[in-house]
Amino acid sequence: MNRKMKVTLGVLAFVLCVCCLSNVTMADRWKDFKLGMQAYSFNRFTFFEAVDKTKALEMEYIEAYPGQTLSKENPDVKTDHNMSAADRKLMLQKLRDTGVELTNYGVVGLPNNEAECRKVFDFAKEMGIQTIVSEPPEDAFDLIDRLCEEYKINVAIHNHPKPSHYWNPDTVLKVCKGRSERIGACADTGHWARSGVDPLEAIKRLGAEKRIISLHFKDLNEFGNRNAHDVPWGTGICKVKDILTELDRQKFKGVFSIEYEHNWLNSMPEISKCVAFFRKTAAGLSDVKFQDVFKKNLSNAAMESGSWAFGADGVLAPTPSGHGDIWTKERYGNFILDLDFRIPEGGNSGVFIRCGNLKDWINTTIEIQIHATTDGTKHGQCGAVYDCLSPSKDATRKPGEWNHYVITCLDNKIYVNLNGEDIIDMDLNQWTEARKNPGPPIAAGTENKFRYAYKDMPREGFIGFQYHGNPVWFRNLKIKSLD
Repeated sequence: MNRKMKVTLGVLAFVLCVCCLSNVTMADRWKDFKLGMQAYSFNRFTFFEAVDKTKALEMEYIEAYPGQTLSKENPDVKTDHNMSAADRKLMLQKLRDTGVELTNYGVVGLPNNEAECRKVFDFAKEMGIQTIVSEPPEDAFDLIDRLCEEYKINVAIHNHPKPSHYWNPDTVLKVCKGRSERIGACADTGHWARSGVDPLEAIKRLGAEKRIISLHFKDLNEFGNRNAHDVPWGTGICKVKDILTELDRQKFKGVFSIEYEHNWLNSMPEISKCVAFFRKTAAGLSDVKFQDVFKKNLSNAAMESGSWAFGADGVLAPTPSGHGDIWTKERYGNFILDLDFRIPEGGNSGVFIRCGNLKDWINTTIEIQIHATTDGTKHGQCGAVYDCLSPSKDATRKPGEWNHYVITCLDNKIYVNLNGEDIIDMDLNQWTEARKNPGPPIAAGTENKFRYAYKDMPREGFIGFQYHGNPVWFRNLKIKSLD
């Protein structure tokens, strides 16, 4: 091999390596958002219960606040930086046992007193806390700046509503000016809205100076009202999707702490909706581009020869002489599938996801139903996870009209949006028995026909589109792989 060829191949290998690394970075960027729980959301419960609830919501991060009772077994112990060494060990053991990481601590005081501040920093270091959340007096920042660098721990300035000192993001920027990059904002989007501050604009101002360290994330029912209360994310006035988009543009990497201050004793269902909204939105912000599911010549499709074809209008449909389903040759795990479908009166079809074995597709595939009926057929309505879970609402259009599906698969979670309405939020791990659906409130407690429990279903596989003997048309078939 001559020297010129070696150089050429070396450059090619370098380019390929960079492209591969770029693709990995792009695919993983949405995972830079870390979703966790501010334990204050469960302040009617103990810290141990807050950890258990965080784990039940399938989150791995928690932010502690000072003053919460440690556990039912230790009702006189409060979680704060004054805990005894023995109680700290109990706290750490609970976190290890559940696999939940303590990332933040606050809102806690940091006075202009080195001995008192060191108590908080020492506690944070021992507990593995990365960020202390506080509203310090302005004269304490020389001390705090020095301690942040010494301990390698962040201090995030929180904004309680008016008339608190830091309600205005400009005040936060003022005290951060010239300081360590470890000093920034704990951006409380809900408290800004209560103070009459547009949370999106505040995020933009702080982000322009790279001063956002963490967030207390909220969505509220009213703007400019101190008594406004939390609502599931995406249903209120805080522009949460726009904020997530802006933080993605800023390449923010950090913790979003859910601080849900409403329905204190029964907030889990609403918080679960926040988690679902966040994960779907964050996944959609991935830099990976949507790709066509099938090439126009169907060379990447598995099907009986000539059974499906694209028309001149770009619509995919079974041919008059064809029969059988059409499948991708590529396997997909975590992804967003975006498509339009149309069926006539009495039509019946489906979208197959994560098929593990084409020879046993019935038992190794999850089907998102396409059906002209919404008459209550057991888990067979349009939008249902066939034979397992009915949609939360009827969002179908009339037979003969185009419908739009967005199907998102993230590990054990499946989300289905039909015509702009969220209709399925499924946790495969709750389907623990073969041929059986879990009971209320998850599903109807009915039997299904599948010989494998859905929690054991493959987490990656082929995608298919069903020909059920009825006309069906698909168009704009796009997929974004998140693996």
